[in-house]
Amino acid sequence: MKLHLGSGPVILAGWVNIDVRPYPGVDRVVDVCEGLPFEQVSHIFAEHFIEHFELEDALRIVRECRRVLADDGVLRLTTPNLDWVWATSYASRWTATSDTTAIIDIASWRHDDAAARDCLTLNRGFRAWGHKFLYNAAMLTELLHRAGFAKLEWCDYGTSKHAALTGLEHHERSPDSPTLPHILIVEASGRAEETARIDITEYVRDLGVE
Repeated sequence: MKLHLGSGPVILAGWVNIDVRPYPGVDRVVDVCEGLPFEQVSHIFAEHFIEHFELEDALRIVRECRRVLADDGVLRLTTPNLDWVWATSYASRWTATSDTTAIIDIASWRHDDAAARDCLTLNRGFRAWGHKFLYNAAMLTELLHRAGFAKLEWCDYGTSKHAALTGLEHHERSPDSPTLPHILIVEASGRAEETARIDITEYVRDLGVE
């Protein structure tokens, strides 16, 4: 059994397409925050999905994915890359160097119309399309290890060593580079003790402050 979480209207043949809304072609209407009514699943795919949940909810969902997957099952997640969003939103603040890296040019930091547009672009990445939490590679790693996954393998768009997980992505693509992809694509597998390296207590606490 293969689960496609948050399918929306993008229906994958041969998969159990799951969404909280009854789009045409959706096989099961499920609120994933309340659990997944499946066992011994071989593959789970979720494209541009976990960023639509608060961090604690995303952790519960990923833990549930680990629970319902078979021991050799694989979870493939794709999500916007916070590092790319930040870097491209402040593109006018960077100066290219000879080794193709970039540095922030503090001396020429601007407070003009371009700065206002940068502000809008960055907030759009965080708040538009129902986004609630954006990940960089380090934080996505933290999430998956907290959920009890043992092995993480970073992938390119549409590629996988698993035939069932190849060519699945449908989301639009943006220009990026191998060192700074615009989306993060990771395949998580194996079982391990849940480990937490980063303290999220203050972040979670402050979410409740209005």
